[in-house]
Amino acid sequence: MKNKKVLVILGGNSGERNVSIQTGKACIKALKKIGYQVSAFDPKLKPLNLINKKKVDIIFNALHGKEGEDGVAQSYFEYLRIPYTHSGIISSFNAMNKVISKEIFKKKNIVSPKYFVIKKESYNKDKVKSLIKKKGIKFPIVVKPINEGSSLGVKICKNIVTLKKSIKSLLKRYSELIFEPFIGGQEVQVAVLNGSPLGAIELKPKRKFYDYKAKYSKSAKTIHIMPANLKRSKYNEALKIAVRAHNALDCKGITRSDFKFFKNKFYLLEINTQPGMTSLSLVPEIAKFKGMSFEKLVLKILLNAGLNR
Repeated sequence: MKNKKVLVILGGNSGERNVSIQTGKACIKALKKIGYQVSAFDPKLKPLNLINKKKVDIIFNALHGKEGEDGVAQSYFEYLRIPYTHSGIISSFNAMNKVISKEIFKKKNIVSPKYFVIKKESYNKDKVKSLIKKKGIKFPIVVKPINEGSSLGVKICKNIVTLKKSIKSLLKRYSELIFEPFIGGQEVQVAVLNGSPLGAIELKPKRKFYDYKAKYSKSAKTIHIMPANLKRSKYNEALKIAVRAHNALDCKGITRSDFKFFKNKFYLLEINTQPGMTSLSLVPEIAKFKGMSFEKLVLKILLNAGLNR
C-alpha cells in the first residue's frame, strides 16, 4: 500500500481556505512520515478536472467548506474514478446543507434545535416576526447561512433590532438563512472514525460562542476539556447519538458532530464531514487522548478511501 501515490487536495476557494491549507500540510507531513509518495493539488490554482489520474492512486481530501465539503469535489473524484477519503457526494451535500441534515435527523429521532428558513427573494420583516411567533422561538436567536462551515456567517441576536441588522448584512452574501433558538449549556463535540466513536471533547470559549476565531486562533484561548465533563452515562449517550448521525447521513471516514448539552439533553447542531486536522483541531486531540498518533489517525482515514461512497 505504501508505494501508492497519494494526492492531497487542499486550499480551494471557500472562506475556509487558510484552514484547509493548514489541514493539508499537516496531513502531507504525516503521510510522508508513514512512507507514502505524496503530492499536493490546490483547486484555486487549477481546476479539479485537470488532475492527472495516471499519477494518482488515492486522493486525500483536505478541503473545507464550499466546493470541498458539499459534494462538488467528490463528484470530480467519482468522475475521475480515483478512490478518495471522507464522505461521498450525497452524504457531503446533505451534511453541508443544515436544513436537509436537520430533516434527516428529525426522521431518525435525533434532537436538533427547532428552526425556520428565509430565502432572499421572499424576505420581509413581518414574515420573520410571524415565523418567530409561529415556531415559538425565543431570543437570543441564531441566524446563519444554510451551507457554510467553521461558524462563518453565524450571528447571535439578542432582540429584533439586532436580528434585522444581521439579516440585512447576511442577505448581501447568502441567498438562504436558517434561524434557530440559541441553546445554552455545554459545548460538546464527538468524533466518529469509520463508524466507531473516538471520543467527546468539551469546549469553553472565552468569546461569545465557539466562532471562527475561537476555533482557529490560539489568542482566543478556548479551553479544551478532554474527555468532556459529563457523567459516564451521558458521555456514552453523546457517542451513540454521534454514531447514529454519522450513519443517518451515510457518512464515511471521519466526522465530527457538534452538540449543545443543556438541561440534561443533547441538541445536535450539525455534523462535519471534513473536520479540521490542524494543530488546534479537535479530532486529532480526541485521537491523541485515546492513544492514537496523528499519523495513525491520518492512515486510518486514508485506508478507508474508496469510490461510490
